Amino acid sequence: MSSIEIARTPFLIVVSGPSGAGKSTVVDRILERSPHLVASVSVTTRPPRGDERDGVDYFFVERDGFERRREAGAFLEWAEVHGNLYGTPAAFVSRMLEEGMNVILEIDVQGGMLVRDSRPEAVLIFIMPPGFETLRERLRGRGTDDEEVIKRRLENARREISSYGSYDYIVVNDELERCADDCLAIIRAEALRRERTSVQGRRRAAGEF
Repeated sequence: MSSIEIARTPFLIVVSGPSGAGKSTVVDRILERSPHLVASVSVTTRPPRGDERDGVDYFFVERDGFERRREAGAFLEWAEVHGNLYGTPAAFVSRMLEEGMNVILEIDVQGGMLVRDSRPEAVLIFIMPPGFETLRERLRGRGTDDEEVIKRRLENARREISSYGSYDYIVVNDELERCADDCLAIIRAEALRRERTSVQGRRRAAGEF
């Protein structure tokens, strides 16, 4: 007699959305509840906010250091957002996928489109805010930006939201836990896709159930 063994191909999950949509908090919730998922830590030239830690939230580098990495081809994707550079370390992503881990990238729309081009098998999720007034309140609530910066972020948000049609899934973050639940449901369903599944038979030993 034989039994069935199923192997799953690991994949990339891209989470994007405008500043203030709550994507960082949503990703944190997803990671807490998904042991086979790892987050890629981005490299950025922007200064830390609040209690952000180097190597945990981001790798914080000077602009010339970022540019050297970029010229060396160290990034899976990179983009300039609000005057700062952000990039995803390609070596880390490749190593995690080889080890059988799904990798989640929290990146902006520019980066999301670059990943789509280079890794068409990636799953792209767009976190949509419930409205611009909510977005404005969230940005003000951070207490890290002045009104001019908030205005610029809102203008950029309108542009970013117009790109939602390039994503596979749209999830509205009007309630954090429900949004995280919806994202987890997407990831679990994508892991079961036939294209990511290899089914093999295994001969059972006598007396094995």
